[in-house]
Order: sequence, then structure tokens, then C-alpha cells
Amino acid sequence: MLGWIITFLIIALIAGVLGFGGIAGASAGIAQILFYIFIILFIVAMIARALRGKPPL
Repeated sequence: MLGWIITFLIIALIAGVLGFGGIAGASAGIAQILFYIFIILFIVAMIARALRGKPPL
């Protein structure tokens, strides 16, 4: 999922440099949503791992 975030951020940067504001805004928005989903899933995975009795990474 982190790869998708980086991909959309690169698309947003390139589109912004070339003057495509709509595409840049949409790509940045998608990257932001994916980032928040990644953070939530990471936290859930860490809590699940802690509840199983295993130490954090």
C-alpha cells in the first residue's frame, strides 16, 4: 500500500509541475486517503500483535 501512496504522490508532483491542477489535486487526495488507511491498518496490526502476547517490532 505504501507503494501506491508513493506512486500517486509522484503523479501529483509531475502533474503539478506540468500545470495540470485537477489531476494533481486528485492524485494528492488519493495519496492522502491511502496514507490514512495505511496508518489505521498499521495500528490495528500492532494492537492485534500485542494482544497475542508478542512484543512490538
